[in-house]
Amino acid sequence: MNQASTSKAHIALIVDDEPDIRELLEITLARMGINTQAAANIAEGKALLAEQSFDVCLTDMNLPDGDGIELVKHIQQHYAKTPVAMITAHGNMETAINALKAGAYDFVAKPIDLNNLRDLVDTALRLSKPKPSPATKQLQLLGNSAVMQSTRNTIVKLARSQAPVYISGESGTGKELAARMIHDHGARSDKPFVAVNCGAIPSELMESEFFGHKKGSFTGAHNDNPGLFQSAQGGTLFLDEVADLPLAMQVKLLRAIQEKSVRPVGANEEIAVNVRILSATHKNLATLVTNNQFRQDLFYRINVIELTMPSLRDRRTDIADLATYLLEQLATTHEVPKPELKDDAIAVLQHYDFPGNVRELENILERAMTLCEDNSINAHDLNLPQTSIDGTEATLDTQLDCTEKTSILKALEQTGHNKTQAAKVLGISFNALRYRLRKLGIE
Repeated sequence: MNQASTSKAHIALIVDDEPDIRELLEITLARMGINTQAAANIAEGKALLAEQSFDVCLTDMNLPDGDGIELVKHIQQHYAKTPVAMITAHGNMETAINALKAGAYDFVAKPIDLNNLRDLVDTALRLSKPKPSPATKQLQLLGNSAVMQSTRNTIVKLARSQAPVYISGESGTGKELAARMIHDHGARSDKPFVAVNCGAIPSELMESEFFGHKKGSFTGAHNDNPGLFQSAQGGTLFLDEVADLPLAMQVKLLRAIQEKSVRPVGANEEIAVNVRILSATHKNLATLVTNNQFRQDLFYRINVIELTMPSLRDRRTDIADLATYLLEQLATTHEVPKPELKDDAIAVLQHYDFPGNVRELENILERAMTLCEDNSINAHDLNLPQTSIDGTEATLDTQLDCTEKTSILKALEQTGHNKTQAAKVLGISFNALRYRLRKLGIE
């Protein structure tokens, strides 16, 4: 064991039956100022864990008395605050993913790249550093319903891992907000969070946007561009609407994730990148895989852990608190007094299905703020496309809006949410569709 220079020095547990690997890890960690304890098998590792606490554990997959996943599960159950990383054979991505699903913090492949190892350990040790209290965070997922409390608890757990997370859920449920919370509560919180809408990048520019390019590599490349992976170095890269990636780009993205390196367009060498991948889409990725519209190997790689964001209609008890919070934010933004939300308005909101979820709720409230009188929002100010609570019929305008919304949503679904194609299906111009989308509160 390397001797500690101070009483506060970190200590790592190394579990590997190969003396050469143990020595390499001990020397590398010692140069980082980290003390080590070593074990040659699972039994010895469990014994050391019972004797003292460790800041991080590195374990081989293949051990004389079992596999490393058994140790990962043991640590998850009894020493949940100790991040554990798996050492896997080169190219054995299935093993690495199984380890992540079992609760491993991260993995490193043999032959061990010492730079990757140092990055992994350094990130793991940052988990023990104090995090800002929730009161200092601007980002939050509001709601006291059981499903939202469970979602927030899951986010805290996911923040302690480096496993790729796939965030599923309908449009407007807060998928990007959840991704930012995973980042903010994790070891990478002091590094960049880079979000990209995969459906908003032209296919011909996609490789350059993701991996960067060198000056002069193509027409218009007047300067070097680091790309999204390098911009997120050390932090988190959030791939929103990942289902919209073309198949050709999916292949290149998979390789970048597995190799942890990128080659900028026009460059001769690859550049190592250290990012955590979070992804999301409102589409059903499993169905797209079945229909050969999304690569199964990429789906398997980014969907190590799935976080499902609940729809607003599945947590109706949160609507009143959400509405109050959103009105406070809108009033601050527009520099006006916060309007009072009357009981009949709350009742109507709680009986509405919100196909656009929280984003639609915000749009409805913003419109109501504009239309209401005496700074009070009543049920009729909401102008919702449904029958009101007291049994009276909705206005002709809201009935027409409801019919129009249904037609637009159907057209968007038919065209894979391609707005240009949806406008053609509907027989209107693209600008007219954009106006209707804004008016009806559709993403």
